[in-house]
Amino acid sequence: MLGVNMRDLAIDRFLTLAEAALARCTGPAKDLAQTVITRWQSPAPATEAAATLPVCAHLPPPQTDLALAFAALAPRLTWARRGSATPDQAYYDSHANAVILGPKGLEPRDDLWIGATVMAPGTLYPDHSHAPAEVYIPLTAGEWWNTDMPWTDPGLDGFIYNPPGITHAMRAGAGAFLALWFLPL
Repeated sequence: MLGVNMRDLAIDRFLTLAEAALARCTGPAKDLAQTVITRWQSPAPATEAAATLPVCAHLPPPQTDLALAFAALAPRLTWARRGSATPDQAYYDSHANAVILGPKGLEPRDDLWIGATVMAPGTLYPDHSHAPAEVYIPLTAGEWWNTDMPWTDPGLDGFIYNPPGITHAMRAGAGAFLALWFLPL
């Protein structure tokens, strides 16, 4: 079903709540959040191509309204392992990523990526870097690290900002990990 702005209603609700969460960002993260929000104002036609992985059984019960809106989208997403993951790596079967808006997402776009990462308890998502800056919004407890900060759990009301090209990682503690990520392309 389409909303007034001709966007899928479930995606529209998710984005409304994501905008409120991104409003907590400060400093360079605030500028990045505004860029992403501006770009998503023009809807693209939604697609349906769901795929899941066993780690998706670790998707936790929603703890916030944003997590509840995400949970409504989760079964429609295409979940996949990180492209560079290989079966010999410890996190291979313990993580999955899905794109909500962006390349191969529910709403295919080439100007931004909005997606999610789920990890089983005790999983370390290894060091990596990429050209675009990004903001993470946690939907569960979890920790992030980058070369400019120690391991940090920002809490459900916080955010993590990674500048362009910085090496960073994330990890789940005793519970499952679920976070959203926002990148302008």
